Amino acid sequence: MKIGYKLATEGYGPKEIIRQAVRAEQVGFDFVEMSDHYHPWLDTQGHSGFTWSMLGAIAARTSTLGLATGVTCPSMRYHPAIIAQAAATMALISDGRFTLGVGAGERLNEHVVGQGFPSVRGRHERLREALEIIRLLWRGGYQSYEGRHLQLEDARVFDLPETLPVIAVAASGHDSASLAAELGDGLFATEPKPEIVQRYQAAGGTGPRYAEAPMAWAPDDRQAVQAVLETSRWLVTGWKVMSELPNPVNFDAASAHVEEKHIRQLLSIGPDPEAHVAKVRGYVEAGFDHIVLQNAGPDPDGFLDFFAGDLAARLRGLG
Repeated sequence: MKIGYKLATEGYGPKEIIRQAVRAEQVGFDFVEMSDHYHPWLDTQGHSGFTWSMLGAIAARTSTLGLATGVTCPSMRYHPAIIAQAAATMALISDGRFTLGVGAGERLNEHVVGQGFPSVRGRHERLREALEIIRLLWRGGYQSYEGRHLQLEDARVFDLPETLPVIAVAASGHDSASLAAELGDGLFATEPKPEIVQRYQAAGGTGPRYAEAPMAWAPDDRQAVQAVLETSRWLVTGWKVMSELPNPVNFDAASAHVEEKHIRQLLSIGPDPEAHVAKVRGYVEAGFDHIVLQNAGPDPDGFLDFFAGDLAARLRGLG
């Protein structure tokens, strides 16, 4: 089992994100994962730097730490040709430490280019075409593609690594898990649902299985809960809401009535390592083998120290 640290790009500025990544390597995390957003979920978070710039800086300042996007939408705000080039470059400058996590996208980030936001079916069709284009370009040479939604005209990625990046495809159900097996090299999920892993494997998937485990560390439960209420209560809204709302103000309204009981139902809370171990155990038992610790607590350095001193050995014992 590999253990990752979620870099909260919506909660901290770019230089701070890079600093946290360096510390994550120092305290023993296997990899870091970061979202690829244009907006934060809430205005109170206050940040949303360009993920690909931060990834390059982190690669230059670390030597063993894996890097992953969690996740990039390669079919709307970006054209897949750009993501094919960006991911290939990241693989080269990180000496093979990069994983390209991809998904169908959220309105929060993709509507900004003024082309609307497709239906669920349309998003999945576009994701399939995007993956086909990325795979095509990674064969080398000049390539063209004519899809229902996406086109590619006489394009070539000149700098390709000998070993191509792993593509982990975000899945929440039957069809997306099958797509992850067909056109991806791995699976990415946010819920500990064994049926997602089972479908992925039944469809022929054999690669790494990533999942985010939400938690909030603080010296006491009260501080942890308060931090979630202030900056991360959007987590409680669920994917059907998270994928559809257009701006932070909408997430503020949608999560205005979130209470402590809702937070405790979703996140492990406070200073007790066993609570966080129990949270991760659910994902391991569901079949995931790359677990990302998504800390919504108020003190990232405190959490990193807590991981090194009290949590790492316990979690590694699960694998």
